[in-house]
Amino acid sequence: MKAAAFAYARASSVVNALELLAQHGDKAKVLSGGQSLMPAMNLRLVSPDILVDIGDLVELRGIETRGSELVIGALTRHVDLQRSPLIALHAPLLRDAIAHVAHPAIRNRGTIGGSLAHADPASELPACMVLLRATIVVRGPTGERRIAAAEFFKGIYETALSPQELLIAVELPVAEKELVYFFQEFARRHGDYAIVGLAASAVVRNGTFFDLRLGFFAVGDRPLLATAAGKLINVAVTFTSLAAASAALAQELNPLEDQQASPAMRRHLAQVLLRRCVATLLSRPELDTGVRA
Repeated sequence: MKAAAFAYARASSVVNALELLAQHGDKAKVLSGGQSLMPAMNLRLVSPDILVDIGDLVELRGIETRGSELVIGALTRHVDLQRSPLIALHAPLLRDAIAHVAHPAIRNRGTIGGSLAHADPASELPACMVLLRATIVVRGPTGERRIAAAEFFKGIYETALSPQELLIAVELPVAEKELVYFFQEFARRHGDYAIVGLAASAVVRNGTFFDLRLGFFAVGDRPLLATAAGKLINVAVTFTSLAAASAALAQELNPLEDQQASPAMRRHLAQVLLRRCVATLLSRPELDTGVRA
């Protein structure tokens, strides 16, 4: 299939893009990398009257530190995140996650802002933003506003972004030195949509979790920060306590069913990722294999 007929406008500035969005409202779609939007249009899943192309807005590209924050422009491409020394130093989880995003051709064109605005529940970056306590910066007719990532994602392909607003940047707290990370997903082939994925961060002291955050994706209509992590903080992690956390996680999840997996399969795979995560972060492989030392 091919996209329905549409008009096209190339924005010359952020102000010009906002003017176009104000003029056309929800009949417009913003084009950045286009790696999600164009396939959706070709399948007639969306049929905008006009595309507002912001691809030339260089002021929306780049990665920099500002005090204790890492600021990423919305048009920064996936490949730039993957190669950036600042990302490797201050947000290494993103570097690991990007390696799982689709294929090199997609990563060369796709942008962080486009991925977040698209809000696919199987995408890696939305879960990372929630886990890392990111702030999404948007600009609209009345100025800028900052939205916590946990409040930004509202459902399948749904965000807190209004039709007249433009996502312009992402702000991340600079990673604390003690933090360690885990990222893994199940997909039928590398680069395919995730069946279940987990992005995690932790502070480990003397073999115990002083802090643990578990950001699951592809298990519902938006990223999930699992409260089951609390069962593993400031306690001795044993087979029993890990089993209790795993059972709590299964109760917490409300996976969708699609052609890739049933809810039961997604719950099982999420529990597998939980065990692998804990075993990896604590350097205790027996917790994953189930073999008592």
